[in-house]
Amino acid sequence: MGFSSRKWAEIISNVASRIYFVIIILKIPLFRFPCRIGTCRTPIDITACELIAGEIFPEFVVKAILYPGAIITSFTEGKIVPNRDQILTSYKSNMSKAPPTTDLKQLEVITGSYLCVAGAILGLIKRGRMSVCGLILVLWGIVRETFVGKYRSEDVCVYPEMIVTIVIALFSMRRDVRKLIRCC
Repeated sequence: MGFSSRKWAEIISNVASRIYFVIIILKIPLFRFPCRIGTCRTPIDITACELIAGEIFPEFVVKAILYPGAIITSFTEGKIVPNRDQILTSYKSNMSKAPPTTDLKQLEVITGSYLCVAGAILGLIKRGRMSVCGLILVLWGIVRETFVGKYRSEDVCVYPEMIVTIVIALFSMRRDVRKLIRCC
């Protein structure tokens, strides 16, 4: 006896939602874009920079967001796992000394990064379109800056993992997966 389209959609969206969470929280590089700490490669990096500069959230929230990715990065680079306090200190020391003004041309990437992180966390509870919208905003901002912006193509790029992550985020939406299953 087989599963119904509703059950298959539920399974696929649950798995895709978990995979998306792991990709975002473990800081898998998706792009390269100039930010306050130099070059950011993940939505978490951009979100953390903006949260630190804006001093909106308490520091323990930013540390909690950054720590899983720091553990994985230390393992891949063969370094010692950093202390929670060292993570925030390294971000603060790498941030540019310029006042925390937001460049309006980077607004899509910043907003999209916020949506990516929020979509990853909320996707564990209830899947929605926030993660897809965030990734599309980030992609749009990077592509626009590549062709029209002030950055060179060496400074800004999209890695192939970004496209795979967009597909995973699309599969995390249960209704759309259900429609796709019915079509096939």
